[in-house]
Amino acid sequence: MQKRSDIKTIFENVGKVTLGLGAAMLIPFVLSVALAEWKPAFDIGVGILSCIAFWLVTALTCKTDSNSTWVVGMPTVALSWLVAMIFGAIPLYLSGHFDSFLDASFDCMSGLTTTGLTVIQDLDHIPYGINLWRHLIMFLGGQGIVVIVLALFVPGAYWAADMYRGEGREDHIFPNIISTARFIWLVSFVYLVIGTLILWITSLKAGMPPAKGLFDSVCVFMAGYDTGGFTPRSQGIIFYHSVWFECATMITMILGMINFGVHHALWRGKKSEFYRNTEMKSLAVTLSLTVFLASAGLAISGAYPSVVAMFRRGFYQIISGHSGTGFMTIYGRHFVSKWGPLALFVTIIAMGLGGASGSTSGGIKAIRVALTCRSVRWDAKKLLSPPDAVIIHKYHNLRDIVVTERLLRGVLLVTLCYILTYLGGALILTFYGYPLSLSIFESTSACANVGLTCGITSHTMPAVAKVTFILQMWMGRLEFISVFTLIGYLLKMPWRD
Repeated sequence: MQKRSDIKTIFENVGKVTLGLGAAMLIPFVLSVALAEWKPAFDIGVGILSCIAFWLVTALTCKTDSNSTWVVGMPTVALSWLVAMIFGAIPLYLSGHFDSFLDASFDCMSGLTTTGLTVIQDLDHIPYGINLWRHLIMFLGGQGIVVIVLALFVPGAYWAADMYRGEGREDHIFPNIISTARFIWLVSFVYLVIGTLILWITSLKAGMPPAKGLFDSVCVFMAGYDTGGFTPRSQGIIFYHSVWFECATMITMILGMINFGVHHALWRGKKSEFYRNTEMKSLAVTLSLTVFLASAGLAISGAYPSVVAMFRRGFYQIISGHSGTGFMTIYGRHFVSKWGPLALFVTIIAMGLGGASGSTSGGIKAIRVALTCRSVRWDAKKLLSPPDAVIIHKYHNLRDIVVTERLLRGVLLVTLCYILTYLGGALILTFYGYPLSLSIFESTSACANVGLTCGITSHTMPAVAKVTFILQMWMGRLEFISVFTLIGYLLKMPWRD
């Protein structure tokens, strides 16, 4: 049974997360007021007031001075993301661009988890304030919405490390979790300024008006760096018709798929970390293999006549899928009509593998891929060694880490959870008549928080499929552990002292 004080602590901190979400809404609110978009400003204002009201209720009813146990961290994270989805969806729903609150919640969860699948309608005529909010929730979700709490509201909380791990992060850039959270935000803001400037210049070269180009550059960078995939235009990256813009977004996606710890090492001039890091080596291998195999598949199918077209349509999609971004320079139906079975299958693999741990990317993660492959070699070495031999295995990820049986079990468990969730979502889609290969593609894209679509995801999709994707995006982004902990809490009801 759980102590009542622990439950109060959970909801008190969920309230703080919601307050942080409401504070973030002030940015699109100010933009709407500045542009005289009064209806959107009202919609966002309702969202802000709702967040404040929820925070006040939790602050008044859940205040506790007792020393809570470490186990409050994980459930706080899992519940915070669900609550943030509900309150973040309020301005989206009120905008009138969604058929239902479920659709608005779908897009909000897709944004928070940096997935990028969307069921929005008439995107090209959405108000600027609402459009900015769609992309801002990706920026919040990429760094981790609970990281806001760590950076601003809970200094000194001794269970903060569990909240940090609950958002799918393991690496401690600094010994202090709070300092790590603040560094993550520092990196993100610095890259936001630099990346927006580069994209703005390329958008001007593509012929966009300065004001619209700046707005689009801010939105596209936030979605690209946080490996999200939302775009301010319904045609996605195709709208810009610029190879330089595509190259700039490709660099942005690659930055987003790299561990924040590696970013820190590079900032400090430790360039060797990039080459020594086991996860970077794993990414280099899987990215090279998927690009090669996908290119072979596209060549067999004759999808694109030239190397330039292959680069802009094929290579780009693999980078987008492997990084978990979801930017597209093709239409979703082309995965079916042009790519052929081999290229489609390789894209599914790239999406399922994902980027680096401790990054904004989703999926299984490169470090788990590396450790799974190495464990086979280690087992073979153990069998060939004398019975009394003591073998110590290590890998390098910011530091040398000793591989233990417990570590490998955790790696295999999370990997298995991802694979089963990919397949489980696909089976639900096939129940509604979608082809198996396309169902696996779309399910993997949702659970791995990618956002590439072959055309299944739309506002006409069955409600059960939408709910399935919401759960997949939520579980995949949090890497299952904090979700399992929350479920464990619910199974232990009723709570008592």
